[in-house]
Amino acid sequence: MTSTEIAALNLLPGPIVEIVGTGTHPKQVQLIGSRLKLDANISKQGAGWSARIDPSASRWGGAKLPPPSGSYLLKIDSNSAKLVGTHSPAETLFAGHSRIRFRVEETEVWVVFTAPLEDDEVGAENQSRLEAEYRANSTVTDSVFFESFYGRNASCNPLALDRELAKVKPETVRYWSVVDVSVQVPEGSIAVIEGSRQWWNARAEARLIVINDWLRNRFRPKSQQKVLQTWHGTMLKRLALSRKGLRVRPALATLRERSRWDALLAQNDYSKRIFRRSYAYFGPIWEEGYPRDDVLISGEPTDVRSKLGIRKGAKVLLYAPTWRDDRPEKVDHLDVADFSAKLGKDWVVLIRGHSRTITPGSDVESTGVIDVTTYPDVSELFLVADVLVTDYSSVMFDFTVTGKPIFFYTPDLKRYRGDLRGFYFDFLPAAPGPVVTDSIELARLVRDSLATKDTFAARYQEWQKRFNPHDDGKAAERVVARLIKERFI
Repeated sequence: MTSTEIAALNLLPGPIVEIVGTGTHPKQVQLIGSRLKLDANISKQGAGWSARIDPSASRWGGAKLPPPSGSYLLKIDSNSAKLVGTHSPAETLFAGHSRIRFRVEETEVWVVFTAPLEDDEVGAENQSRLEAEYRANSTVTDSVFFESFYGRNASCNPLALDRELAKVKPETVRYWSVVDVSVQVPEGSIAVIEGSRQWWNARAEARLIVINDWLRNRFRPKSQQKVLQTWHGTMLKRLALSRKGLRVRPALATLRERSRWDALLAQNDYSKRIFRRSYAYFGPIWEEGYPRDDVLISGEPTDVRSKLGIRKGAKVLLYAPTWRDDRPEKVDHLDVADFSAKLGKDWVVLIRGHSRTITPGSDVESTGVIDVTTYPDVSELFLVADVLVTDYSSVMFDFTVTGKPIFFYTPDLKRYRGDLRGFYFDFLPAAPGPVVTDSIELARLVRDSLATKDTFAARYQEWQKRFNPHDDGKAAERVVARLIKERFI
């Protein structure tokens, strides 16, 4: 017998994941996902031991919620444990929490969490039936259906509009599309899990649909509905029909998608012109500023610092790069552990990966570094950051609302601009902060960020005039007023 053996795997009400073992009593048992670790309570059980894991957890000071869907590796101390029992229960539905099953691969045991869809909602056949019912549903209700980044969180422009709508029209029902129950939605709104019967009905019956990305293929336009596409950032890099090497099928999908929008939100006149080109969109474009940036005018950073565990008096650097088309799992283009050491003990480095890197990536763990890739709302991170380091991400157009220093770390500038994406304008002479390719030089400039800000003051002001003319803290108010005036709601 090995020093530690797993005799049985159980799912208990709650739900609780139970591991029953024999042999050496382990000091630590964990379920490890790409961006979440769940610790077990370990106790003696007869001649062996039992480890029980509550998969619900509080993240970023929020409510205790089920874990994000995915596979979590069972880790006992630092070594794999041998499975000798045969008790591995089938997938079990815990309503309102998750569907949970075990997966055993030689010496590894995985616990798999998925959204808690009912049995008659799971699978292609059931989804086809629900989709047919959705298409036939002609009911319309006084409700709004929100979705942000395909339901992975409740954030961005849709979140800001939700908050304003709740104040102006509190009687309106607000649904939020979520991938699973791990997504926290705004107070007073209703979470609907993608693919559930309630989700299909809410999507069918809402008078207004507010999204910040594509609706995707299963959406069917209805005469009683309006769709507001808020998008999720002013663009430096080329997108949609402007992308390099675009093939016929993606081009047709782009044209089909843009035909579903009744109005498109733009942060500035520059974005408005790019949207016309890149999506061949000729419908109404509302140039009102970005609602998600309102908090940068009126927000309070103290609570956010507390949620993140930032020590009092520490200077905060936010590193928020975009994703790479050829390396979607890669977040840390800057070695933030090494960079944090270069900055010194007075600084805390926050690293924020792009939304596309949440699933394939993993958290950075290092002294002086906090990985905030899963933090729900990036706008709140701008509040606490003293400086921003980015590359080609659209966050550059939001952060300058704050007036705080911004730096650009672009070691792959030539390849990204020339081969991967390409830019809409000549970035280097317009950048409102230093563009560097060496981390040592970057650390030196960041430490002297006030002097750097003075050097780039004129460029910064020109940038704000061009890209932030409407970001005055009242964008959500204007957009909701326009939605009411033009009878979208």
